[in-house]
Amino acid sequence: MDVNRRQLLVGAAVTAVGGGAAVIAGQPVATAAPAAAGYLVGCGKADVTGAIAGQGMMGYSEADQVAEGLLQRCWARAFIVVDQASGQRVVFVTTDLACLFQSHHMGLMPKLAKRFGSLYTERNVNLNATHTHASCGGTAWDFAYSLAAYGFKRNSYEAELNGIYTAIVRAHESLAPGTISIGHEELHDASRNRSRIAFELNPASERRQFPDAIDPKVTVLRFRQGDKDIGAITWFPTHGTSLTDKNRLIAGDNKGYASYRWEHTEPGFVAAFPQTNSGDMTPNLDLVKMHPSGPTHDNKHNCEIIGERQYHSGRTAFDSARPMSRGGVASIVRYVDMSSVSIDPAFTPEHRPARTTPAMMGAGAVATSTEDNYYSQLGFLQEGTTNPLLSAFGGGTRPRVPGWMQDMQAPKLIMFPLGIMPPAPWIPQIVPLQILRIGELVLAAIPAEVTIVAGLRLRQVVGDALRTSPDNVVVQGYSNAYTQYVTTPEEYDSQQYEGGETQFGRWTLSAYLQEFHSLAGAMATGRAVPRGPAPLDKSGFQPDLLPPVPPDQPIPGRTFGDVLTPARARYRPGQTVVVEFVGAHPNNDFHTDGTYLEVQRRSGGTWTTVATDHDWETELRWRRPANSTDQSIIRIAWTVPRRGIGRFRIRYHGDRRTADGRVHGFTGASPAFVVE
Repeated sequence: MDVNRRQLLVGAAVTAVGGGAAVIAGQPVATAAPAAAGYLVGCGKADVTGAIAGQGMMGYSEADQVAEGLLQRCWARAFIVVDQASGQRVVFVTTDLACLFQSHHMGLMPKLAKRFGSLYTERNVNLNATHTHASCGGTAWDFAYSLAAYGFKRNSYEAELNGIYTAIVRAHESLAPGTISIGHEELHDASRNRSRIAFELNPASERRQFPDAIDPKVTVLRFRQGDKDIGAITWFPTHGTSLTDKNRLIAGDNKGYASYRWEHTEPGFVAAFPQTNSGDMTPNLDLVKMHPSGPTHDNKHNCEIIGERQYHSGRTAFDSARPMSRGGVASIVRYVDMSSVSIDPAFTPEHRPARTTPAMMGAGAVATSTEDNYYSQLGFLQEGTTNPLLSAFGGGTRPRVPGWMQDMQAPKLIMFPLGIMPPAPWIPQIVPLQILRIGELVLAAIPAEVTIVAGLRLRQVVGDALRTSPDNVVVQGYSNAYTQYVTTPEEYDSQQYEGGETQFGRWTLSAYLQEFHSLAGAMATGRAVPRGPAPLDKSGFQPDLLPPVPPDQPIPGRTFGDVLTPARARYRPGQTVVVEFVGAHPNNDFHTDGTYLEVQRRSGGTWTTVATDHDWETELRWRRPANSTDQSIIRIAWTVPRRGIGRFRIRYHGDRRTADGRVHGFTGASPAFVVE
């Protein structure tokens, strides 16, 4: 679909995005304001770290990737913008999670309604995920995502939900008159296209817009109250897979590191690094199959490097940010059943009608993304595996669309028919599509991972309907639910990993283009938009297949908090201090907005904390001693930074649970050691 044809789709009359009101269910939802109207702005941040030990992780959906500790805490970062002229507002929340599931979205709305009434709703609240592959698993109501963690983990789910809610409350409570500026930059060394075979199937006119087969664009919103910078949102597409499937520590991956780097430099500042159209973008720059690496062979160091590059490009765009040419905010949402969309010929490459189908996972998806994984779930499958029956029975890779799901999903070799599996679809199929506008910036919020060319087409169709440049549109992926991937139909035909994960068939993107074009047209003209079908609430049947964790026992002859392995007497900067303690299961208390550990420095007769479990230089690892099911050893490592000269100790904060279910806190401290 070329740009000229998209422009024709708009039709004769849509009003400029800078004026008018969008409506939903017959009610006004947002009215644009003049640029001089001014804003209230607020930022908030809260801890969403769940279980760091003994439960499955989310991202790779591998049953053997079970958390063993903590590298960095995960956070929700919330931003609220209020147009003072109209009173309209939007909420934008980025979470250090693999996915923002429909369980989070549906669980949050009643909490917001109880606190704020109709102020914050599914219309004007956007929830999204950085897509770190090192967050907690088992927090979805969808079996496709929870079974790899052996079922639903209520403790982690509630930690994530409460953290998101708290971040919004803190942002709301911080609202004050402020300004928003926008900045742009390009970043060329933090991503590579991991699906180049599929990318090359797109029309040359689109490929030319991405000369290196990557999307280098960095977009930043800069938030100020008076003369004080309070926060920034930095969009850039690259996967959260630097730490790889060998990692067993909870962390925010490269985007979590970028946020940490900025916030560590400016305490109190809130720095979010959300995704955009990152579906085929990998941070593993070497593109070595089944050995993710690049720019080094140390995955943790790569995570730091890719995060550092995003931080620096974000700061550059932030420092050069300019006032936006339009003011006001707007928002609109509609639910769509993606399993059953009839698509107008104008939105398909073949210029003929098409349909989506219930969700189907293909062989290419099960084979995994070979550039980001060390392990494959089913090693005999390869990316690019298609259905051989199509050729054997005279079919092509682009058959006409009959009424059979297999044909509508062709050339995918279907492995798991997720949309029709009992007792309910294993992924969400009725999902919210949302558009937000903050000044001149438009966010097309989609519950999926979108490739860069699919993102280009989506930005163009939304821009056309809103009579604004596609450069003003950002695809906000991983929003409000999660339905896996969206490729172009051309990319889909190669059935690489991304095509195998494009759940609703070859014309999934065409369906999204049609629905977002309609939604953007409603925002532009003020046309009434119904809510659409109600999403399926699957909260009622969510079993946890893991047995309960037994009460804690100390190692025989020891007490909780005792030092098992002390530090050496002396270290130098760059060396790693390791101390092991008699511990308890970390999941007894998540230490939300707190810490499991402190590195303390002796100063003036007192101990001062210089690092916690959120700092990149620390690691906490948990393990059971051999043949034990109720004892714990906690290993704390601190890599001494260059600033670390002096006398130090390491403190561990644990929580033991007794047979009656009560939890009792305790603290252990290492003997002092010297860094010189």
